[in-house]
Amino acid sequence: MMNVSIFVPEHAVMQAIADPQYLFSTVNNIQSANGLEPLFNIKLVGINKVVKVNGGLFSVNTTHLLKDSSNTDLIIIPALFGDMKTAIAANKKALTWIKEQYNNGAEVASLCVGAFLLASTGLLDGKKCSTHWGFQDEFREMFPNVEVIEGSIITEESRIYSSGGANSYWNLLLHLVEKYTNRQTAILASKYFAIDIDRQSQSAFAMFQGQKNHNDDTIKKAQKFIEENIEEKITIEALSILSSMGRRSFERRFKSATRNSVLQYINRMKIELAKRNLETSRKNINEVMYDVGYTDTKAFRSIFKKITGLTPMNYRNKYNKMAVAS
Repeated sequence: MMNVSIFVPEHAVMQAIADPQYLFSTVNNIQSANGLEPLFNIKLVGINKVVKVNGGLFSVNTTHLLKDSSNTDLIIIPALFGDMKTAIAANKKALTWIKEQYNNGAEVASLCVGAFLLASTGLLDGKKCSTHWGFQDEFREMFPNVEVIEGSIITEESRIYSSGGANSYWNLLLHLVEKYTNRQTAILASKYFAIDIDRQSQSAFAMFQGQKNHNDDTIKKAQKFIEENIEEKITIEALSILSSMGRRSFERRFKSATRNSVLQYINRMKIELAKRNLETSRKNINEVMYDVGYTDTKAFRSIFKKITGLTPMNYRNKYNKMAVAS
């Protein structure tokens, strides 16, 4: 029987503890219903016997303490709640335990922003990772030695797994079920929980708000110009002149501040506005395209799909029922 240790962090999201416990228990029930032995020994492991979660609104009774949990095959690190630095500090005692279990052969999986706690162990240094799209900039700032895979639902490397934002962690949990059992069992579990088993990207859910968490006022001025003229054809030359810099110097400085090339930033801002228009208006695809400064239908469709994972038509059909009905 496989030992699954769901770590119960201080400052955790309640659902991210309950959901993996529910899923692995359900798989055991599926096994039993088919006359087979249960596969998972599920433990709720914590620093303390009782752990307050969701900002103190709920309490979880752990089944095992860290000091009594030296034999585990898989560690699940749930999403954290509130300020990430505060949550990491509250769970500092668990970092050594997670590293020790990994070095003894255990696999480790973080759910959503549980990646912050996983990265704090140092196990992700030099590796790839997924986390919630809304926390990617903060994660990069805190853990510059970890490569964030933007838009990814599941990342797997060297016995370490991580998932994208919020309910994306269900896809990682189903991935683990499939790995430890088989495809048929994973499909049964996905049907039971009504989860799309093969969803690969969280890009369609991401909202690009401009990366301004930096202190370069000259680049912020250029960003403001892009936002205020998003319907126009904006050139790098014009932006570099506005910033009183040569083109190459401006491009290097812009990417250093925003982590995007100038063209990437312009396209992401344009596509973000296009997404809002597709969600809320009755305009057709070409009208939306022209509104954000594109004139080439093929180029617009290609860039839109690259950023969101969906075509403009599919995106509108997904998020604008009013337009679809008309």
